[in-house]
Amino acid sequence: MTAPAPVTPTGTRPTPANSPKSATSVKLKVHPVILAGGSGTRLWPMSREQHPKQLIGLLGEESLLQSTTHRLDRLEAGYPLAGQLTVVANEEQRFTTAEQLRTSGKTSRLILEPVGRDTAPALTVAALSVAAQDEDGIMVVMPADHAVADSQGFRAAVAAGVQHAAAGHIVTMGIVPTRPETGYGYIRIGAPLGRDDARNAPDAEASSGIVAHRLDRFVEKPHLELAQRYVESREYWWNSGIFIVRASTWLKAIRHFQPAIHEACEAAFAGGKSDGDFFRLQRDAFSASPSNSIDYAVMEQLGGDQSITSGVVVPLEAGWSDVGSWDAIWDISEKDADRNVSRGRVMFEGANSTFAHSEGRLIACVGTQDLVVVETADAILVADKSRVQDVKKIVNRIRADGGAEAANHRKVHRPWGNYDSVDTGERFQVKRIVVKPGARLSLQMHHHRAEHWIVVRGTALVTRGDERFIVSENESAYIPLGVTHRLENPGKMPLEMIEVQSGSYLGEDDIVRFDDTYGRQ
Repeated sequence: MTAPAPVTPTGTRPTPANSPKSATSVKLKVHPVILAGGSGTRLWPMSREQHPKQLIGLLGEESLLQSTTHRLDRLEAGYPLAGQLTVVANEEQRFTTAEQLRTSGKTSRLILEPVGRDTAPALTVAALSVAAQDEDGIMVVMPADHAVADSQGFRAAVAAGVQHAAAGHIVTMGIVPTRPETGYGYIRIGAPLGRDDARNAPDAEASSGIVAHRLDRFVEKPHLELAQRYVESREYWWNSGIFIVRASTWLKAIRHFQPAIHEACEAAFAGGKSDGDFFRLQRDAFSASPSNSIDYAVMEQLGGDQSITSGVVVPLEAGWSDVGSWDAIWDISEKDADRNVSRGRVMFEGANSTFAHSEGRLIACVGTQDLVVVETADAILVADKSRVQDVKKIVNRIRADGGAEAANHRKVHRPWGNYDSVDTGERFQVKRIVVKPGARLSLQMHHHRAEHWIVVRGTALVTRGDERFIVSENESAYIPLGVTHRLENPGKMPLEMIEVQSGSYLGEDDIVRFDDTYGRQ
């Protein structure tokens, strides 16, 4: 393997003399990259297909995505931090994702995946985006749905990893296991690296005390007995799914190990278009990419083929959790004297080691032990804590039965606001609608239903056929079946109203859009 070019203490990489750029040196920057396309089915009923776990405040007021955007704040790694986040997300969650990024106060480039193709293609299009502006940018790749308790410890581990990435390695963050865990992938670590293995890392590693290891190999999620042997051997660490790598290094690796992924992503990026806050990949090209994870596509290949680069494992001791299931949330949450965790309206009586989360109604747990109870407006989960990995099987059954609870909450977020289906029956449905200030719904028409709008707070501007008129608080408007209409909020406060639908069919697909501010069809 050819040794990567050394990195100078000033944060620049000398260019070989035979390179077209030999007259200059290339300034390295650290680019935060967030992969935000997960679904989180094991955290149902809070996490839904259209509103997955990274968009939910599972651990506090901020969503997991918003917490991730701040994770590299005040990073001191010897290289400047890029001023823009690179975020790869699912097209169907684009508006909520964009809104949460804006409220986090971060500038971001939001790349939209038209279809899910797992993490290897997602990282590849992110690398293409970073390389277009900073060819040798060092990417810190973070899933949007993880939790980190110790921000300072996280930044210290990243700073150590950045030095190895700058030297041309692919760095993965490993977690020293505390228990046999069948829900995680594992990394077998190799020999510890000496001071000379990271070209610019001696001072950073000496001051932090963080010792990196060579990557021996990645292994799949084990059964319990094998996981126990892994932990006892002390040679295997959990795979955190956090990677640090130069954009150019990743692109060389993916081109070498997975040329079909590289070709499809390159075509999708080249054919992509900017659309307001979004960068849309070319749908057909991206859809042609094989679906594969970073682990399978590249990391598992590094042990046997180091002709392109090599892998390095940096230990991460920062209270990390992948927040992958309800027992993981119980594990990292503050507990009472009986090891119970409560969120919302919850009462315990003689309960032990119970997790209860209420979105509204009172949950009373009497004599329960090792249970998970989660209440939302339209679903309740009761599970043995040892079986929470099987929640995804329930979600699959709901989806197979055509149940709406797999995809959406009763309260559905839209770019203009949200609606909550508070009641439904034969030939009628009642919704509570909230429209953000200055926002408006599409100009639309329904074939099978009429609508009656009642304003309870704020002011509505209504388009009905050729009419445009204001509806104030305690006033109403009727929209007959088949009439073109639009609802707008011209005010500076949220518009709240009740909508009563009546007709032979009340599905959301009975919408014919003629004009839409948000580019929906």
